[in-house]
Amino acid sequence: MEDELNFSNEKRTKYCGEFNKEDVNKTVTVMGWVLKQRDHGNLIFIDLRDRTGVLQLTISQEKTNEQTFKEAALCRAEFVVIAKGVVNLRKEKNEKIKTGEIEVNVLNLKIISKSKTPPFEINNNSNTSLELKLKYRFLELRNEEFQKTFLLRHKITKHTRDFFSENGFLEIETPMLIRSTPEGARDYLVPSRVHKGSFYALPQSPQLYKQLLMVAGFDRYFQIARCFRDEDLRADRQPEFSQIDLEMSFVNQEDVMKINEKFVESLFLKILNIKIKTPFLKMPYQEAMRKYGTDKPDIRFKLEIKSLKEAVLNSNFKIFKDALKNGGVFAINLKNKAEKISRKNLDKLTEFVKTYKAKGLFYSKILKENKTSNFEKFLTEEEIKLIYEKTEAKENDVIFIISDEKEENALKSLGALRLKLAEDFELYNKDEFSFLWVVNFPLFEYDEEEKRYVSKHHPFTAVFEEDMPNLENNAEKCRSKAYDLVLNGCEVGGGSIRIHNKEVQDKVFKALKLTEKEIEEKFGFLMNAFSFGAPPHGGMAYGLDRLVMLMLKKTSIRDVIAFPKVQNACELMTNSPSKVNEKQLEELNIKIKEK
Repeated sequence: MEDELNFSNEKRTKYCGEFNKEDVNKTVTVMGWVLKQRDHGNLIFIDLRDRTGVLQLTISQEKTNEQTFKEAALCRAEFVVIAKGVVNLRKEKNEKIKTGEIEVNVLNLKIISKSKTPPFEINNNSNTSLELKLKYRFLELRNEEFQKTFLLRHKITKHTRDFFSENGFLEIETPMLIRSTPEGARDYLVPSRVHKGSFYALPQSPQLYKQLLMVAGFDRYFQIARCFRDEDLRADRQPEFSQIDLEMSFVNQEDVMKINEKFVESLFLKILNIKIKTPFLKMPYQEAMRKYGTDKPDIRFKLEIKSLKEAVLNSNFKIFKDALKNGGVFAINLKNKAEKISRKNLDKLTEFVKTYKAKGLFYSKILKENKTSNFEKFLTEEEIKLIYEKTEAKENDVIFIISDEKEENALKSLGALRLKLAEDFELYNKDEFSFLWVVNFPLFEYDEEEKRYVSKHHPFTAVFEEDMPNLENNAEKCRSKAYDLVLNGCEVGGGSIRIHNKEVQDKVFKALKLTEKEIEEKFGFLMNAFSFGAPPHGGMAYGLDRLVMLMLKKTSIRDVIAFPKVQNACELMTNSPSKVNEKQLEELNIKIKEK
């Protein structure tokens, strides 16, 4: 009879999922959580689980000691146990698990830790509310799918470090407590105990520090950086997130793109065994907006936006006529789907585009027997013919048209509709990974709230040399040396060639209406650094969480972050954020203002 197991003296032979036929007849020690216990009287089966998989334990009353059999009978789901036994072949193979050919005939077993009844079944919690799952996130993470996800996330970050290290990049950490330089999303602020009334900010990105590292002469830098942005959340956004951050000196845009294409190609081959075709397509920003209504187009399917300006240029239809003065009339053609779209569908799609500032949705549903349209009666036969020609419309197609006095509203609304139709009618291959670069972004965009131009990316983005004369009086005409990497309609990375000249940087700041005093207060250290020999440089940053989400075909970055936050930026497991006591506030010289 085996001596009683003592956890502190025993060593695990292997993880549960690592055993196979080669281990038959070996005496082994295993540890893990009880996934399921099945009691057949004088025979008990336990499915033991750890991060690698499941292994069946068989406890026979005839072949083990009384204490072990009693312990096995007490086992319930999520108990932690240690067991010692002999690996045997199973009589019937279980095809559902990778260790399905073998089992461990237990000689000795001990419960290390008992568990309360979990609030949901670990490997089958699809009907459990999100709030409950996040409250017990440590239990949800035991799910086999999550275990696989975080193993792959680890492999992705490891490959990232290996790749950039092998290509001459140095991993350098940058500070987490930095100076607040608000020119984008809201900062998370951290009060200073030592400097009363002063605050640190948590970094939205390491942007300025990595540029300063280039001024310092490190030439190639990378970092898996933690970033923080106080902004409204969505499926692919969290207040704190991870970024693959990199910067290079003495490079142009093509150099940065080339090394990143090489990285992406190697990553997908290593992690998913998928060969990604390079070089990636390069698409100017204006083309992306005109064809797809977004600066992050999904090119796995066509459904391109067409301008109807020439077709309705002389139309007497007031809505089109008014739109053409300063905006536009645009269309997409959903081919071969007219029979599948009902009036109810059309009404829903109309309401959908209104959420994107469209005033309405025009359509023509072309069927052999009849045709349903809510706009053709206002047009001449020639105008209708031209619209059909422009959209290449045929029988069983549906033409969707949006017109607006603001071209941007019409394009963005149709862009959103394009994506919805593609999802509803499965117009693309969900197993495909389609990359492209979007380039030549505007340097500035107009902010309606602030009534001024703000940076499209950030104020350190280099300007096309030929556009420099427009900086002072025609800022909207300036193009930037910025580039975004888009995967399946999601921006997974973005970067730019940076300004490295003090005079140019000063002009860009002034185009943003910053005063000399504001420039000195916010960015004096950067301007000073540029006075001491700054090399030309550029870089890129990937949203690591978003990249992992897309690679693993998840629908939310919550699924690839161990302890995520919910819509209102709360973390339900620890109830963060929380109140702090008066003493802590006094030390920080802070008083809470009651509403």
